Amino acid sequence: MNKILRRVFTVLPAVLLQALWLFVLFEWLAPWAALINLVLTILAFIFVLYIITKQDESTYKILWLLVILTFPLAGALLYLIFGNKRTTKPLKKKLDHAVKLPEDKSDASKIYESLQNDNKRLAQTFKWVENKTGFAPHKNVSAKYYPLGDEMFPDMLEDLRAAEKYVFVEYFIIENGLMWDSMVDILAEKAAQGVDVRVMYDDLGSISTYTKADAEKLRQKGIRCVSFNPLVAIKGTLNCRDHRKMLIIDGKVAYSGGVNLADEYINQYEKHGHWKDIGFRLTGKAVANFVRMFSLFWNAFTKEQIPEEYVLNADALPDGGEPDGLVLSYYDSPLRPDAVSNELYVDLLSQAEETAWFFTPYLMPGNALLDAFVRAARRGVDVRIIMPGVPDKKLVYRMSRSFYPVLLEAGVKIYEYTPGFVHAKACVIDGKVGTVGTVNLDYRSLFLHFENNSLFYEATLLKDLSTDFLDTQEKSAQRTLENIGAGFGKWIVDGVLRIFAPLC
Repeated sequence: MNKILRRVFTVLPAVLLQALWLFVLFEWLAPWAALINLVLTILAFIFVLYIITKQDESTYKILWLLVILTFPLAGALLYLIFGNKRTTKPLKKKLDHAVKLPEDKSDASKIYESLQNDNKRLAQTFKWVENKTGFAPHKNVSAKYYPLGDEMFPDMLEDLRAAEKYVFVEYFIIENGLMWDSMVDILAEKAAQGVDVRVMYDDLGSISTYTKADAEKLRQKGIRCVSFNPLVAIKGTLNCRDHRKMLIIDGKVAYSGGVNLADEYINQYEKHGHWKDIGFRLTGKAVANFVRMFSLFWNAFTKEQIPEEYVLNADALPDGGEPDGLVLSYYDSPLRPDAVSNELYVDLLSQAEETAWFFTPYLMPGNALLDAFVRAARRGVDVRIIMPGVPDKKLVYRMSRSFYPVLLEAGVKIYEYTPGFVHAKACVIDGKVGTVGTVNLDYRSLFLHFENNSLFYEATLLKDLSTDFLDTQEKSAQRTLENIGAGFGKWIVDGVLRIFAPLC
């Protein structure tokens, strides 16, 4: 709380000064009010044309059109600060000027040849993801699925104890407690042994859980630590958060999924009932994608560069034994013109023939993804979504429910996890292709945040994911048009909430 108050007081003087300036300005310009109103109307019209012609998510455009047409001056200023991708240039500049990583010389041609013979349409999808992100598919040597953070945590500690060269930690939320403290004890011991330990966390995501003093304690233990995109003032990059989650050890092992480094994620205490989260442990050459993801960010946002040999050694790892399907791990970026995960889910839903099952804590999709769910269900695909039964944010939960009617009317089955909160982010299509990562089905994850996701094909992990999905469904209550409520008043509220969903 103290950290939040310090940030508020940092920003407050600037906000008050801006308000005072506007008051004085309008008092001084009062005699020319009609002319000013005409100019603002013309500018608002130009802004509206600009937004309409942009290639952007339609729900996002509708929101800004309403704001600008209602409050021309304030709306235009807010759009210039928060709504325009040009405001993300400072982050893009850092990434563009980061120390370049060694070229990835992975030869995926044989993988694509085999995949094309098996499923030409899906081969196109994998190739598209590689073209958009720069990350290639790999043979999956071993990917272990965890249906709960509780089960993943002991393995994380065991692998940390075995670290020999380096450990990379990057998470949206870090909070002191059993989970993080246990990891820090091992990380400090490893750092004392000469292991290169680096930690990156999101400043806003951890604003109430991790302070500068906590980070300094890590540095005193020999652990390099940096916060991503520090919140020191209101700026255009405020919404661009590092929502990625990854633990990488020696380039040989990587952990990812929905689990943050805080005790509720391993059910050490109940914050919103039982915490249902998932993750996976990846080994083999496929880990190289995670090494590259972390290294790119670290090199861009710090001055202590990652040694080139870390990346080269990860690239040089052998594929191992008999492959268990394929995996392509990549990261999403709000700095790219394409929202990769959003388009990937639309694409996968268009290919679904029998089943399309999704875990998500929040359900606020844009029109393209919403239409993809609807079309898949209407053509007979068994589309299911598991949501939380206990919300962590009541307004966001209510906004998510505003999307239920159109999905239920199309035949999508929606379940809410009765024991507590679902934080899992995953999908499995026809039992043969799917994703596990950090991407929620809401506007922030799909369009505004940096995320990481792993696309699997014909891997045992997908069978384990499907089994876990059905087990979780058994503990969930199915929502129908009859039990979610109806009426004109609810329709009005749902409509308003859906308009403002891109802000949440």
